[in-house]
Amino acid sequence: MESKIFTVTIGGMAGQGIKASGILLARFASRSGYNIFTHVEYPSIIRGGHNVMQVNISKGNVAATQSKIDFLIALNQETIDKHLEELTPGAGLLFDSDKKLNTDNVPETVHLCPIPLAQFAKEAGGSDILINTVALGAVVGIMGGDLNIMFKLIEDEFGDKGEKIVASDKKAAQLGYDFALKNFGHKFTNPLEPAEKGEHKMVLNGNEAAALGAIAAGMQFAAIYPMSPISNILHVLARHQEEFNYIYKQPEDEIAAMNMAIGAAFAGARSMVATSGGGFSLMAETYGLAGITETPLVIIEGMRGAPATGLPTWSEQSDLRLVLHAHQGDFPRIVLTPGDTKEVFYTTMQAFNLAEKYQTTVVVLIDKDLCESDQNYPYFDYSDYKIDRGKFTMEPTPNYKRYADSEDGISVRSAAGVGNFFIANSDEHDEYGYSSEEIDNRNTQMRKRMRKLETCAREDMEEPVLHGPENADITIISWGSTKGAILQAIEKYDNVNFIQVKWMNPFPTQALTRMLEKAKYTISAELNYGAHFTGLLREKTGFVVDDTLLKYDGRPFYPKEIQNKIEEVLKKGVSS
Repeated sequence: MESKIFTVTIGGMAGQGIKASGILLARFASRSGYNIFTHVEYPSIIRGGHNVMQVNISKGNVAATQSKIDFLIALNQETIDKHLEELTPGAGLLFDSDKKLNTDNVPETVHLCPIPLAQFAKEAGGSDILINTVALGAVVGIMGGDLNIMFKLIEDEFGDKGEKIVASDKKAAQLGYDFALKNFGHKFTNPLEPAEKGEHKMVLNGNEAAALGAIAAGMQFAAIYPMSPISNILHVLARHQEEFNYIYKQPEDEIAAMNMAIGAAFAGARSMVATSGGGFSLMAETYGLAGITETPLVIIEGMRGAPATGLPTWSEQSDLRLVLHAHQGDFPRIVLTPGDTKEVFYTTMQAFNLAEKYQTTVVVLIDKDLCESDQNYPYFDYSDYKIDRGKFTMEPTPNYKRYADSEDGISVRSAAGVGNFFIANSDEHDEYGYSSEEIDNRNTQMRKRMRKLETCAREDMEEPVLHGPENADITIISWGSTKGAILQAIEKYDNVNFIQVKWMNPFPTQALTRMLEKAKYTISAELNYGAHFTGLLREKTGFVVDDTLLKYDGRPFYPKEIQNKIEEVLKKGVSS
């Protein structure tokens, strides 16, 4: 059964506190016992432009951006004009009555909620910055929420700014709440099923999860140049480095970041970089340096619209082939694709162990939608996590051979300066690291390095996850952030399942082949023009999907789009 979802969208100009207000509402809903999923949109300009924050609230599952709006908070005329067609029948439209915004084109089925936002903000003792708090107080009243929860949230959020600020925000919320109940309460029934307040949950996005996962995994060094959509990773890491005893360095560019991170790993530190597709392109040469020197490194890659600058503040899944094939020649690289915020946390932790065990690069491939969308979860439990440094020694070893051949492809790694002499450069080399162009040596070293992927596939690779019934008329195959929209879309069907692939290299060929043998009709869904995963699936398994659902306008899948595709297939009839 599909979950009932109430969607609140806040829109206005950059600088009006759109995102901060959305996060406050999301936390309020979470503390009220609901599940939340947020989505933020903003243009790629320095100042101004239309900013939107969508907050989806549900007692049940909510894990995707919605294509409809149940309540719109419009802080300017542009918000009304841009989102008018998204309003559902019976939706609410809240706006500042003093601004005299044009609502002539608003359908009669939409409830207008004019409130003197600026006036109330002034009465509360603050400037226009309190307009958002007035609006949120009104939404709490219309939703039938507990204003005391909002008051406690205000204390937690603004307590460090002083009692006067807290008092002003509380008064602003109260004014909005009282006005909405008095004037609009009769227009709305409680739009959500009552929820019981349970355990306290975290509200966090994929960027925050990646940063926290790295800290929890014992990261010791990170070098990150800011670039959307991963910039908030560095904001989190920079804030906590003294508390958790690691070094965060903001370099002059992405090339320097990669070199710094490799240098730190060479010295024995658990090391990480984060970037987007454009930054990763600059890192491509050093990517291969880590490969041939067998240096462990975790890379968080947040995809956005491409090519070139492309759509720098929008989402896309078009870097898969890039991270799989960047740099000339062959070297082992592990590529992981988590599907939600929780998976980002645990996958990042896993990536550090894999990087050190296999002495190679591990890419955690996410995208803007996953980076910046918030969800709420109980506190993550990682008490069973054990740091695995693999074949790493800090003890002097007689006749030490850094690149010694081995059955599993993994040599004993040592940090420089502990008495184990070796050379690490970008040339092909022998067991000690001396440059060598001999045929036998080249074959031995190349096969040794690539053998790591065979060992990884055998010992650590996870099988794809099947969501839904084992036998179904339609099977959707996908990866990454599409998970939430697909799961939400198939809730209403008992004859549709979903195969989520979380490992791209090594690739789960045998497991996926077994799963696909049962499929009657397959749809591959991904957010790019070139069907990158669909091609990889055929390359690795020989399997040709029956249909594709591709989107590349910078926006995530809406569950309704996936349901429309399912209905299209069902209407024409499913044939195996």
